[in-house]
Amino acid sequence: MVIALVVILLVLAFCLFALSGRGGKTRFSGFEGFDIAHRGLHKKPTVPENSMAAFKAAIDKGYGIELDLHLLRDGGIAVFHDNTLDRTTGKQGNIKDLTLEDLKNYTLEESSETIPNFPEVLKLVDGKVPLIIELKVENNTAALCKATLDALKDYKGEYCIESFDPRPLIWLRKNSPEITRGQLSQNFLKAKSSLSMPIRVLLTTLFMNIATKPDFIAFKFNDRKLIFNQISTKLFGLQPVCWTIKSIEDHKQAKSEGYISIFEQFEP
Repeated sequence: MVIALVVILLVLAFCLFALSGRGGKTRFSGFEGFDIAHRGLHKKPTVPENSMAAFKAAIDKGYGIELDLHLLRDGGIAVFHDNTLDRTTGKQGNIKDLTLEDLKNYTLEESSETIPNFPEVLKLVDGKVPLIIELKVENNTAALCKATLDALKDYKGEYCIESFDPRPLIWLRKNSPEITRGQLSQNFLKAKSSLSMPIRVLLTTLFMNIATKPDFIAFKFNDRKLIFNQISTKLFGLQPVCWTIKSIEDHKQAKSEGYISIFEQFEP
């Protein structure tokens, strides 16, 4: 009986330890007072998501920006969300197979906007508002991380890097620990997903924190009450971030709970 109790306590202690991170909300001092426009301040059909127009609109309104990065075939970086091109460009293919030169040939939604590259977005933002940068990894972790950091080398603005995939966070922890990093997550156990069950469990429970040591957790708003998110943010002090908030009521609720709000489809 005593041995069983000790084993249970040790397992619980390990689970708690696994949910810890690097923490330190002071790393987010540059985000204080900012709400974050999801993929820019976009509005169909003329101001598409992840477009220069959406980023300019966010800057003009004083919102921070969340954006997504993909590595291109020639080593360039596209600011684009999906792996495939069809949803936002109407053309077939994969974003990873394009080059920087190709991007200007792909217009977004019903606009004249084309897929931006990361350096031109950084030039536009120029430190005016903070950036939450999501890395979209496709078995190219090191290459995407290196290309991203190279683009950010001389950038003076406030930014942090996040990913659903723990691998880039592990890479950043080892190679650029000074960068603020965060784990994206949700309840993968109830969401539609092509991921294997063990991976879904690891991502939902945040047990990969033991390897990534994140500074913040960006959790889906409707899943934020999940015990693993609560332990990481409230017990261990990791900065809580919520995505993607789509109403002013949810935005106010998230803010009242101490979350940084990543929003779309309305303005706070």
